[in-house]
Amino acid sequence: MKLLTILLFVSCSALAQQSQSGDAGNVEYSLGIVPQQSTQKLATMWLPLIDYLNAQTGFSITFSTAKDIPTFEDRVAEQEYDLAYINPYHYVVFSDSANYVPLARDAHKRISGIIVVREDSPYTTLQQLHGATLAFPAPAAFAASIIPRGMLAKENISINAQYVNSHDSVYLNVINGLFPAGGGIIRTLEHLPKMQNEKLRILWRSQDFTPHALAVHSRVPEAHRKKILAALIALNDSAENAHLLRGINFSGFAEAQDSDWDDVRELGILSLSRPYY
Repeated sequence: MKLLTILLFVSCSALAQQSQSGDAGNVEYSLGIVPQQSTQKLATMWLPLIDYLNAQTGFSITFSTAKDIPTFEDRVAEQEYDLAYINPYHYVVFSDSANYVPLARDAHKRISGIIVVREDSPYTTLQQLHGATLAFPAPAAFAASIIPRGMLAKENISINAQYVNSHDSVYLNVINGLFPAGGGIIRTLEHLPKMQNEKLRILWRSQDFTPHALAVHSRVPEAHRKKILAALIALNDSAENAHLLRGINFSGFAEAQDSDWDDVRELGILSLSRPYY
């Protein structure tokens, strides 16, 4: 009986120390990726990085996304994901309403919105788009939708917006002549196959903003956040794992601060249901 008591004490002490140290144990986390591209493409891009994180941290991080951006927004709003890769507008909204905090961002690249047309398109100025129907990923897609639509409105260029669920869908619809132009961002445009990319031309590009956030829900322990962040930062100096950064089109990872997205807050976007444009 005395031996059993000692064993129980030692076991409980070990569990307490494990909890306090933030040991990985059998911890499972979900990582939600904003569906700017097809699920298959996103999985190809992100799963190698997730495998690396699991190996480095001992956690079991699983890939997740959604069928379209509005569905993804609903899931983030419901705090479904433990970690989430979200656009700058999403971060500003969900850091305030859904208890997400910043973990990391691209170290050097910034984000800008673009309007693309076919390479052989007769359009050479934005004014020529007046009265046209343009393709956009979703109403709350920050640089690919909110920013270009706002710019067009400020220039008194009236257009009709058609939402086609993803950046890739925008590009393919423009390539196939279903829309004369559409909104996107440089990173997703560069990820198109070369044969598709060469069929598009950038008609307009916005100013630069702080890029997407890799955010973490506040329920994830601080020790676990630091462990994941350390693994991400370590990629910056790893020639062996440089392909992981290339795979997601990142220049490297930097620790993120909430104030990094003050440039987005200054735009005065109020909520997902009430964009300022």
